[in-house]
Amino acid sequence: MLQQFLVVAGLSSATYMLTALGFTLIFGIMRVVNFAHGEFLLIGAYTVFVAQHTLGLDYMIALPLAALVAGGFGIVAERLLFRRFTGDETGGMIVALALAITIKGAVTSIWGVDSQPIDRPFSGSFQLWGAFIPYDQLFAAAVALVLVAVIYWMLNHTRMGLAMRAVAQSPEIARLQGITPWKTYPIAFGIGCALAGFAGALAAPIYGAEPNLGDAALMKAFIVVVLGGLGSIPGALLAAVLLATIEAGVSILFNATVAALVSFLAVIVVLLVRPAGILGRS
Repeated sequence: MLQQFLVVAGLSSATYMLTALGFTLIFGIMRVVNFAHGEFLLIGAYTVFVAQHTLGLDYMIALPLAALVAGGFGIVAERLLFRRFTGDETGGMIVALALAITIKGAVTSIWGVDSQPIDRPFSGSFQLWGAFIPYDQLFAAAVALVLVAVIYWMLNHTRMGLAMRAVAQSPEIARLQGITPWKTYPIAFGIGCALAGFAGALAAPIYGAEPNLGDAALMKAFIVVVLGGLGSIPGALLAAVLLATIEAGVSILFNATVAALVSFLAVIVVLLVRPAGILGRS
């Protein structure tokens, strides 16, 4: 049981990290709570479905294509909708909710409410130290960890990443240093949405493409970001591991419903002790 617990916690941690990273990246830089983040996962999942069943593309080609489509939608949304609400958390939240309803409604109108099948690139599982590890979930976790590492490196070792961090800390001071926040915002929003598209494309072969796919993902991302501290990327990564560990343990001992309840209780406890989150700034 211990081996299976570690496997479930590890695989879940990686996917939670990827989903939450895009969410917290957007908030940390633009101060926009993107409640349409789950619908950008939806865009990624349905891009894979269309790429496979309409264009006849292989999943390995559809995977990066899904991220490009979601990221492109994100850049357009930032320029047309979110730019005027940068720093306005309430206004941005309302616009994000409206966008989420619009995307989900469009997906439902076109493809219906039924889950659309995705050709799985891997099938079956293997056994390691008494634990069963599905190939598709292992692939999704591995890709997620690579993407998280790439983004973390980009934020700390490239000019664009350092510019994003400067804008996140103080747009006014960043402007004095020659950094234009209005050029940084669409890039940050596009990267955040592309990560959501990747997450949706990785989840699609496992769960199928269906209109409610993004709801659970958004809830997980929101819990992770609140636990870690809004805008704190290290906090989000740490909280993803914590949430996955709690859910894996409780799910094995009880069931998924109890695990969801315990995760919300964990948020309440953390916020009572540290209102800004584990690594958040007040």
